[in-house]
Amino acid sequence: MPPVSLASIESTGTNYLHHIEANHFVLDTDEPAKLGGQGAGPAPFDYYLASLAACTAITLRMYAQRKGWELGRFRAELALTRDDDGRLHVHRVLRSDQPLTDEQWKRLLEIVANTPVTKAMREGAEISSARGDAL
Repeated sequence: MPPVSLASIESTGTNYLHHIEANHFVLDTDEPAKLGGQGAGPAPFDYYLASLAACTAITLRMYAQRKGWELGRFRAELALTRDDDGRLHVHRVLRSDQPLTDEQWKRLLEIVANTPVTKAMREGAEISSARGDAL
């Protein structure tokens, strides 16, 4: 089965700062100083939320274009929290500078509940690991 996406990460020798290569894009990740990092890049959970935010915005823009709806300037604000049992919760708030009807908002909220990344996060993914050859 062909991969949907590919990414790799390599250490930099500076505590938790790492370089990520996703497709042909290079990103950095780090932990905040309070966790021993340098704060030189988004932390892993920042990327977790960012991937959901990106999928949210792109999916809704595609849907609105197909429907001929003008989303105008669109914004999705996401917050990740952990409850007393340690379970993660994501809350998404959607905003547009266009006067969308209640029916349009209702449909957009239905669509956003089923974006590809939303489904992957909600349903989970099987994760396997293997040892590779030396660098």
